Amino acid sequence: MRILRASRGGTALQRAPLTYQEQGATRDALPAGYHHVYRRALVGVGQVAFERAARALSRWDLHRRAGLGVTTSAPLAVPGSVVLLTIGWRWLSISAPCRVVYAVEEPNRRGFAYGTLPGHPECGEEAFVVERTPEDQVWLDIRAFSRPARLLSRLGGPMTRKVQDLVTDRYIDALRDER
Repeated sequence: MRILRASRGGTALQRAPLTYQEQGATRDALPAGYHHVYRRALVGVGQVAFERAARALSRWDLHRRAGLGVTTSAPLAVPGSVVLLTIGWRWLSISAPCRVVYAVEEPNRRGFAYGTLPGHPECGEEAFVVERTPEDQVWLDIRAFSRPARLLSRLGGPMTRKVQDLVTDRYIDALRDER
């Protein structure tokens, strides 16, 4: 696991303010003025599938399996931890720093949400929650709100949304592989 060190900007990111006002808004109604994402997908059945999915989510494996580079300040996604997500190749990559703003730790629901930090191409929040229903089905819920934070993101327009949709699909496939 790659750990975010102070020399790589880890300390500065942990102190940096979030780039949006609506901290925790992925718990309820998503705020106006942003692009919204809501996806719910069946990723397994049973307690074992639930535990595997929750573990993959909390250890950042969901993001790694989706093809993102993951450098974290902590091995688990806990409130206050920072993650630097990257997509692309070396000099042609995009970095997306985020901080975990809340965690969900319930008997049949687990997950977290992170918010964007300075340097992220978007501003907003994304939540990932795995839920085991009374019917023993395991679902992944992804909720997000975002808007461009950089000129390049604004210029990307529809292409930026297509990349977001592609990454969301890859998140779902990453947990479905757990079955």
